[in-house]
Amino acid sequence: MRVVIAEDDALLREGLALLLKTAGIEVAATFDNAEAFLAFVEGDRPDAVVMDVRMPPTHRDEGLRAAVRAREIHPGLPVLVLSAHVETSYAVELLADGVGAVGYLLKERVGKVERFLDALERVAKGGTAMDPEVIGQLMSRRSAKDPLDALTAREREVLALMAEGYNNGTIAELLVVSDGAVLKHIRNIFAKLGLPSDEGGGHRRVLAVLAYLGRDAG
Repeated sequence: MRVVIAEDDALLREGLALLLKTAGIEVAATFDNAEAFLAFVEGDRPDAVVMDVRMPPTHRDEGLRAAVRAREIHPGLPVLVLSAHVETSYAVELLADGVGAVGYLLKERVGKVERFLDALERVAKGGTAMDPEVIGQLMSRRSAKDPLDALTAREREVLALMAEGYNNGTIAELLVVSDGAVLKHIRNIFAKLGLPSDEGGGHRRVLAVLAYLGRDAG
């Protein structure tokens, strides 16, 4: 796997590069600004990108805009976004194209090496890896009289784990229930939220859930 890192914090950037190299992952290039990053991806398509949200010169949304632009240049380019804060509007914008291969983690999670590498691998394979706090805020910012209110406590737990990108088997293990119970909960969730059947499975199901959570989340 060839990965590009775009992060303006030199210590974190070099730390990420070392972490990936130690795990046997090739770091194709590292950048401290979005402009240089975009110049690179215009001529080279890496297997995945690890991107900071806030980068020079304004430290607002340059990283996000560069990530969106990179996916316009290379449709479906896997992007794992790192942010110091939960900013749901950024998560929603990245997911807007409905393609998948997107992750959003808080920088504090990078310290948990196995979780970070697992998230990067899932995103590189076309899946999603959303931070639990991002999902929590997307769910809490829904408008009043929301269909989410109709979900049971267990269904909300399943919904959150689905949105993070976990498959049915992993959800069953985390909640210590059977695969059949998880499938039943998922069918109930989709019915209550008015979402299409999840028969297609995979990341399409996750994207449907995230798209739903993203409405009105701003």
